[in-house]
Amino acid sequence: MVKKALTAPDGPPSDVEDIKEKSDYLRGTLKEVMLDPISAGIPDDDNRLMKHHGSYLQDDRDLRNERQKQKLEPAYQFMLRVRLPGGIATSKQWLVMDELAHKYGNGTLKLTTRETFQLHGILKWNMKKTIQDIHSTMLDTIAACGDVNRNVMCTSNPYQSDVHHEVYELAKKLSDDLLPQTRAYHEIWLDEEKVAATPDTEVEPMYGPLYLPRKFKIGVVVPPANDIDVFSQDLGFIAIIKNNQLVGFNVAIGGGMGMTHGDTLTYPQLAKVIGFCTPEQVVEIAKQVITIQRDYGNRSVRKNARFKYTVDRLGLENVKEELERRLGFTLLDARDYHFDHNGDRYGWVKGINGRWHYTMFVEGGRITDDDYPLMTGIREIAKVHAGDLRLTANQNLIIGNVTTHKKKQIEQLMQEFGISDGQQFSALRRSSMACVALPTCGLAMAEAERYLPRLIDRIEEILEENGLSDKEITIRMTGCPNGCARHALGEIGFIGKSRGKYNMYLGAAFDGSRLSKLYRENVGEEDILKELGSLLPLYAKEREENEHFGDFVIRAGIVKETTDGTNFNAQ
Repeated sequence: MVKKALTAPDGPPSDVEDIKEKSDYLRGTLKEVMLDPISAGIPDDDNRLMKHHGSYLQDDRDLRNERQKQKLEPAYQFMLRVRLPGGIATSKQWLVMDELAHKYGNGTLKLTTRETFQLHGILKWNMKKTIQDIHSTMLDTIAACGDVNRNVMCTSNPYQSDVHHEVYELAKKLSDDLLPQTRAYHEIWLDEEKVAATPDTEVEPMYGPLYLPRKFKIGVVVPPANDIDVFSQDLGFIAIIKNNQLVGFNVAIGGGMGMTHGDTLTYPQLAKVIGFCTPEQVVEIAKQVITIQRDYGNRSVRKNARFKYTVDRLGLENVKEELERRLGFTLLDARDYHFDHNGDRYGWVKGINGRWHYTMFVEGGRITDDDYPLMTGIREIAKVHAGDLRLTANQNLIIGNVTTHKKKQIEQLMQEFGISDGQQFSALRRSSMACVALPTCGLAMAEAERYLPRLIDRIEEILEENGLSDKEITIRMTGCPNGCARHALGEIGFIGKSRGKYNMYLGAAFDGSRLSKLYRENVGEEDILKELGSLLPLYAKEREENEHFGDFVIRAGIVKETTDGTNFNAQ
C-alpha cells in the first residue's frame, strides 16, 4: 500500500498571507508610518507586521465611546512584549523595564503567561526610543508576537538547580536559533542601514518569505512541576532525569489553547508525546517541526492555522513519520515521567548551589503600586540584588539566586513593602490566572484581569464556609476564547462572551494533563456563585482523599471527561 502524500489544505491564501508576501520580509511601510505625525495609529496591514516586531496597536476601550462622541480617533497606544527565554532577567534589566513603564508606558508592568514582560500604553512617538532602551540592556522584542516561534518557556522554580540551569540554557539556544533572519527589526528600530540583497540570498532559510501560517509556541519543562503547561505548547520538551542528570527529553507536539465561540471546527488541544530525544537533538527537532508546519499548515483559514490542526488533520503518526524523515533519524521510545501540579510553589526554596530563591504571589501578573507598594518594593530589591528575577508562567515572580548574606536584607525589604508569598490569601487565589482583556485588548469580549480578583472575593466566602480555603484549585479567566491565560487547563475556567457574561468550564486536571468541559454557557456573577455555591460544598463533603476538584466533577458525573481536544465541544 502506497502512503498518501501529505498536503496543505486547498483554498486561496488569507489576507495576512498576502500582507506578509508583499512586506519585503516584515518591513512593509512600518518605518514610514511610525514617523507619520497625523495619527497616533498605523494602518492595519502594518499592524499585522508589527506583531513580528513584538507589538500590537491597541486603544483604551474605556475611552472609546467618549472619544467617538468628540469625533476624535481612538486613544491609540501600543503594547510591547519582550523576548525573554525562560523568563529570567537581571536586576539591571528589571530596573530598566520599570523605568520605561513610567517614562513611556502606563506606569505598570505585566508579567505574562509566557514568562515575559509586557509594557502597555506606549504612544507611537515613543516606540522607537522604548525599543532602543530595551536593546541597551541586551534584550529585544523580536518575534515576541507574530507568525513565528514566540518566547520559549522553561521551568522557573528551581527544584533542581543544575538541571534547571541546563534546561534554561537550552531554552535560550532554541530562542536564538529559531529567530527570523530578516534585518527588518534592526533597520526600523535600531537604525541599521539596509544592505541590498543579492538574488541568491536566502533571507529566511527556515521560515521562508511567508513565515508560518500562525504563531508557534515552544516550552521545556522539568518534572515534577508542569508549571509551563507543556501540553498547551505547539512543541513541548519534557526533561527526563536519571541519577540527578539530564539524559534527554520526551517530545510532545500539537498543543494549543485558542478557539472561537460557536465554531466547532476550533478547539483547544493538548500536545501528545511522540518519542524521546537527546539534548543534542532538541534544536534540530524544533527546526524540522517548524518546517512541517510551514509546509502543511492552513494558510487559507487562520482560525484553523495552528499546528494542532495540522497534526489532527494529517494524523499524529504521519506527522511523526514526516519529522523522522526530515531529521534522518528515528525518535526513541518515550520515557516515564510524572507531574504533580501546574502551579508555582511559593516562598523560599534553597537550591543545591547554596543560593536561595523566593517565589512571590503577583495577582494577575500586574506589577503596580495600586493596592500596596509592590512595584516600589521590587525596585528597591532589584537595586541591591545581585542575582536574577524570574518571571513564571503563572504570572508570579521569583527573586532568584539570593546569597545567604543578601537574604536577610531582601527579607527586610519585603517586610517593609508588604511583599509576600500570598499565604494570607486562599489557595484558590494563589492558583488564579487572568489575561489582560479590557480595556486594552482589542479582542476582549469581557473583563478578566480587572474582574477575577473581585469574583474570587465572593468565592472565598464559599470556600471558607466549607473548609476549603487551603485547598488548591486552579481557576483561570480570559476575556475571549484565544486562551492567553490557558483557560481550558483551569479546573474552573471562564471564557468571556460579552460584558459580564462568561462560559463556565470544569474538569481540567490539576497537573495540566486534561482539558476542561463546558458546564454552563453565558452566565453572569450571580449564576456563577450559585453554581459554585452548590458544587464546592458537594466537593467538600464527597471528595475522596487527595482528590482534586477537576477529578471530582468528572467522577461525580457533573461534566464528562474531555479525552481529546477533538471532543472538547461534545456534550
